[in-house]
Amino acid sequence: MDRITLSSVDSATSVNGAAQQSRSGSPFSSSHTTSSRGPRGGAPSVRTTYGALTSASGRRWLLRGGLAAVVGTVGGFFTEDWRIGATLAGAVLVALTVHSSRRYSEVPRWRRPSAAQRRTEAQLRVMKRLGYQVLHARGIPGGNGQIDHFVVGRRGAFAIDSESWDKRLPVRNKLEKLYHGKFSKNERLDEALDEARTAERLISERVGREITVHASLAVYGPTLPWDSHNLRGVDVIAGTKVRKWLRSGNARLSDGEIEEIAETARAVLPARY
Repeated sequence: MDRITLSSVDSATSVNGAAQQSRSGSPFSSSHTTSSRGPRGGAPSVRTTYGALTSASGRRWLLRGGLAAVVGTVGGFFTEDWRIGATLAGAVLVALTVHSSRRYSEVPRWRRPSAAQRRTEAQLRVMKRLGYQVLHARGIPGGNGQIDHFVVGRRGAFAIDSESWDKRLPVRNKLEKLYHGKFSKNERLDEALDEARTAERLISERVGREITVHASLAVYGPTLPWDSHNLRGVDVIAGTKVRKWLRSGNARLSDGEIEEIAETARAVLPARY
C-alpha cells in the first residue's frame, strides 16, 4: 500500500475545497464580471461601462485633435502664416468630425447597417433633437421584412427604407412604374408598402384607433428627377432630402400621441438586433 503523507492530504484538501468553492460561487470568482446573453442566446456580451465609453470617445477626440494639430503646424510652417495653419487645423477637425458622425450608427456593429442606412440615421439624429422618436431596424412579425427606420413626430408616423443604387443608371417614372435603368423597382415598392401597412395595422389595433404610417424609400446614388414622388402608395425620396420630407406631413400629433405611438411600435415591431 502506498504511503500517505501529510503533504498529500493537504494537497487533496486544497483541491477539493477549490472545487467546492467553484460550484457554490466564490466571492472571488468570475461572477464579478458583468455579462449578459444576446437576444438570440449567442455569446455573452460584456456590459459597456460609462468609463469605457468616455475613454473611447476621449481617444477619438485626441486622435482627431492630434491630426488637426499636425496638419495646422505643417501648413503654418510652409505658408509662414500661423493664421493659415489654424484655419487648416480647424477645417481638418470639422471634416473628421463630420466623417465620423456619418459612420456612427446606433445599430450594433455586428448587424452591419448599410452605408445608406447610416446616412439616413445621421439625418434622423437631427430630427430627434426636434422631438421626433426614432426606431431603427424593426422587424415585421410573421415575416422576414424589416423597416429600416420608424419615425414618429408632429407631422405623423413614417416607415423609411434606405437604398443605395448605382448612380450611373437613371431613375424614372414610366406609367406609374419605377425603373432604375432598365430594371423595375415595383417589387421593392410593394415590399415597403406592405411593411408600412402591417405596422399601421398592428399599432392601430394596440392603441384602439386608426393610425396612419407613411411608407417611403430613401434612395442614395443616382440623381432623382424629384425630391419626393408618390408611386404605388410609397414616397420615393432623394436620400439627402429625408428631413425635408419628414416635415412635409399633414398630421398634427401631440407630444402624448407621439410617445404613445413610439412605445406601441417598440412593442409590436420587434428589434432585429
